[in-house]
Amino acid sequence: MEVRRIGLGPGETYTLRLPGRGARGYVWTWQVTGDEDAVTVAVADAGPGAERGPLPGEAVERAYTLRGRRPGARARIRFAQIRPPYPQEAPYDELLLEVEVHGKR
Repeated sequence: MEVRRIGLGPGETYTLRLPGRGARGYVWTWQVTGDEDAVTVAVADAGPGAERGPLPGEAVERAYTLRGRRPGARARIRFAQIRPPYPQEAPYDELLLEVEVHGKR
């Protein structure tokens, strides 16, 4: 599992782009732990081709926008690429993002 560390200021954003495998039934999920109100996570524009939809077999990149909220807070966001019909399977890919929001509490 890849681990990345980033720092954000309150209101500052960071866009995370993750490779897609939608043609094979995989989707990205995320879970925030630690100071859960440290950041928000929102699905962003998926990039080129998003408006037309994927072509058969095409991998579509997924983008997520994180926004720092509470100064001095820390959160861990675990992104996992899974196939929802098969929850017992291990994720195809995972990423752990450790986020620190700069500033004083």
